[in-house]
Amino acid sequence: MDQELIKQCTAEAQKWLSPAFDAETQAEVKAMLDNEDKTALIDAFYQNLEFGTGGLRGIMGAGTNRMNKYIVGMATQGFANYINKAFAGKKGISVVVGHDCRNNSRLFAETVADIFSANGIKAYLFESLRPTPEISFAIRQLGAQAGVNITASHNPREYNGYKAYWDDGAQVLAPHDTGIIDEVNKVTIDQVKFEPNNDLIQIIGGEMDIDYLNAVHEALVDQEVINRQKDLCIVYSPLHGTGRVIIPAALRTWGFQNINVVKEQMVVDGNFPTVVSPNPENSEAMTLGMQLGTKLNADLVLASDPDADRLAVVCRDPKGEWCILNGNQTALMLSYYIIENKKKLGQLKGNEFMVKTIVTTETIAEIAKRNNVEIRDVYTGFKWIAREIKLSEGVKKYIGGGEESFGYLPFDKVRDKDSPASICLLCEIAAWAKDNGMTLYDLLMKIYLDYGFAYQNAISVTKPGKSGADEIKQMMEDFRQTPPTSLGGSPVVCVKDYKTLKMVENGKESALDMPATSNVLQWFTADGTKISVRPSGTEPKIKFYVEVKGEMGCAKCYPAATAEAKEKVDAIKADLGL
Repeated sequence: MDQELIKQCTAEAQKWLSPAFDAETQAEVKAMLDNEDKTALIDAFYQNLEFGTGGLRGIMGAGTNRMNKYIVGMATQGFANYINKAFAGKKGISVVVGHDCRNNSRLFAETVADIFSANGIKAYLFESLRPTPEISFAIRQLGAQAGVNITASHNPREYNGYKAYWDDGAQVLAPHDTGIIDEVNKVTIDQVKFEPNNDLIQIIGGEMDIDYLNAVHEALVDQEVINRQKDLCIVYSPLHGTGRVIIPAALRTWGFQNINVVKEQMVVDGNFPTVVSPNPENSEAMTLGMQLGTKLNADLVLASDPDADRLAVVCRDPKGEWCILNGNQTALMLSYYIIENKKKLGQLKGNEFMVKTIVTTETIAEIAKRNNVEIRDVYTGFKWIAREIKLSEGVKKYIGGGEESFGYLPFDKVRDKDSPASICLLCEIAAWAKDNGMTLYDLLMKIYLDYGFAYQNAISVTKPGKSGADEIKQMMEDFRQTPPTSLGGSPVVCVKDYKTLKMVENGKESALDMPATSNVLQWFTADGTKISVRPSGTEPKIKFYVEVKGEMGCAKCYPAATAEAKEKVDAIKADLGL
């Protein structure tokens, strides 16, 4: 073990034995120092948990590389310093503070509100857990200058996080992102104002829920369809999280009357006792929902992740078996329905646009182009979709946008992923499909037949700790230095490097028009395959996104087309050494 690193971590840890830290924290640090095995000490202190462009996310516990009230405190003090500078001279500066169901989330949220108030900033603190999209909505609704949501989204139970928002309700972008980071990095623990000014903390709740539910209703496309299919049998699970009250209420306001919840998962619990991981991307998380769906002969099963920004959908295949849609298929179906049915109802005026991320299926772009709807490609992360909405506000009409990682936003009153609105709209789509003698699965097959079949596969390689971070960095460097020339038996004809903003297509170099650089590589092959690779911004992972095109002559050809596509994906994985 690196003795110099142990020495460095020991010195950092000893600072946490001072009276600035509570007895429980000191005891936890002392136990790490006393342990002969220094692995835990190194993991907890080898770096400062980085306040990145989206905020903080990390494993909970004592240490500079952990989520705890002191790291949260220093982040909030830096954020407060930046807000007071950015809005100097403005009276009544305010922020919105929310949290999810995770362990310590309420403690961290109250700590955040306390520190903002101590810095002369009014904090609107939600009375209890609320969905991430409602926090985004509340910032705009209250005219606040910023916001913080305590959540680690769909991460494993040991994580928590801190999302920073600006006055447009979106996660922070340039120039504020780097400005906040600079302020946060200056803060030492003795500078944090933990003592609250209670006169500047206002608890909010029910009244904002009503305003938010009214806004979600604006995502509705065709009320008549819902009126005809109001008895659509819906099963929903919040996975122990924040969607538990809001989403059933939203479905009722849209007119759905047969809403059934997974009772075991309606219990608020940061340990997520009924799932291995509270991630709707993992099929295991949908097991209880599918069991209830089978019992009730439901039309579809839906779930939201703990902070209710992402969603998962399960529908029936032709054999009546449950079929879990992936994030690309969900985004594809939402985009298709919005465009096709707004067009039929005369709601498209010619100035509409949609947004997708660069790693999301290209079939959405094909649907938009064929229907003369502008489509925009942005980086992964909803702050980039929010940026496009803001840039075109009052000029062009945003009608939907999403990403492959189970996040979608079908209206513009929120500036982050929104599962309440998306789940309601998916139920409307299921109602429309049923009205036309189809299931959601049948509708997906129709989209493939009309616009072309494509299969997507996301591969995550986990590399924990400092050594893992170094390994991921080296993998990206190796791919840059020696990019693949052929993948899955097809030559690579285009390489896009978003770190250098350069594209090389058929030997010719050109510039990529993007608002910032990002550590993402993309390779496109002659047969239409697209592969994207990037390090995760929230977990110790490197992610590969593969999309291959295939032939599908009829709805019954889907299994064969999928099997063929999977073979190609396997070949690509082998080419990449995965």
